[in-house]
Amino acid sequence: MKFLISAALSLTCVTVSAAPVAINTSDATTIAASLSGIGLSKAQKIVDYCQANGCHKPEDLLNIKGIGPKTLERISPDLIFSEQTENQTQS
Repeated sequence: MKFLISAALSLTCVTVSAAPVAINTSDATTIAASLSGIGLSKAQKIVDYCQANGCHKPEDLLNIKGIGPKTLERISPDLIFSEQTENQTQS
């Protein structure tokens, strides 16, 4: 019986994992699919802001309505900025 309960609980647990995303070059659909807790609407705001202003560091996203310190803390590990990608390629 314990096995059945354990098996049932493991089936109901859903793990949401985010994937690293290049914030300056990705479209809203990719950002929304890659960042946990970021929907299509907020992802479009990220795209619009980064296209207009450039995003060079995670803190730049705090200028976007709907992204606060807690959200930024949650998504920061999965953000890739163009400068990071270029520097990593040159290493």
